[in-house]
Amino acid sequence: MTFSICVRERYTDEDGDDQTRFGVAVTTRLPGVGTLCPFASADGAVATQSLVNVELGRKGIEYLGDGLAVDDALEALLNADEGSAQRQLHGVDADGTFAFSGDECNGWYGHREGENYTVAGNLLTGEDVVEDTAAAYESDAHGDAPLAERLIDALAAGHAAGGDKREDLEVQSAALLVCNTEEETDDPYYNDLRVDASETPVADLRETYETAKRGYETVLEKYADEETDDEREADEATDDGREPDEATDDETETDDE
Repeated sequence: MTFSICVRERYTDEDGDDQTRFGVAVTTRLPGVGTLCPFASADGAVATQSLVNVELGRKGIEYLGDGLAVDDALEALLNADEGSAQRQLHGVDADGTFAFSGDECNGWYGHREGENYTVAGNLLTGEDVVEDTAAAYESDAHGDAPLAERLIDALAAGHAAGGDKREDLEVQSAALLVCNTEEETDDPYYNDLRVDASETPVADLRETYETAKRGYETVLEKYADEETDDEREADEATDDGREPDEATDDETETDDE
């Protein structure tokens, strides 16, 4: 019912420290995919789909947080799942990748593992959906655009290749989630987005992303300007020989006589 992509990217933060970001994006011809399939944390990204078992995603991320490698974590969960033949499960951690498609998934189904990503899908129009999703990500991997934007580009490529084949299901959805290993950072508003019910989910996800990104940049600009004003007032107060929060002569209260 779905196709999705999980990604790992290493980068250097403003202090010169090595960091990693993880992202997952998904779309399907059903509503509310963001509540079921994509999972991410500072330890990795996981997507659970086909006949969805949400616990595979939740516990997969939990196991990664406990220090298990992604292949060990997801294999263990599948081995304990009696319905594994109907599942698709894939993901990445800091060092590895894992992808699984059960023999009882509905065709076309399949997956692909790249050096830093995994893609999987089922009930698709064909293999091109997975291949084009992967190719779109590879073409701009570690690019200048935020990962959230590039994940949407990857979904759009898969959608253009045919996507989910159930054209009679008009109400669709899409979602993305991006996390990183930086301990003290404000995640941009556009790193956790969902379109829960739409006839054009990927296009709407892009519009939501662009609006959220614009809002985030506006907030940064607003508070940067306010901080600059506070610094200017502090500098002026220091030049006048008074404390920054000391009242000016015009503001000084006089005693009533």
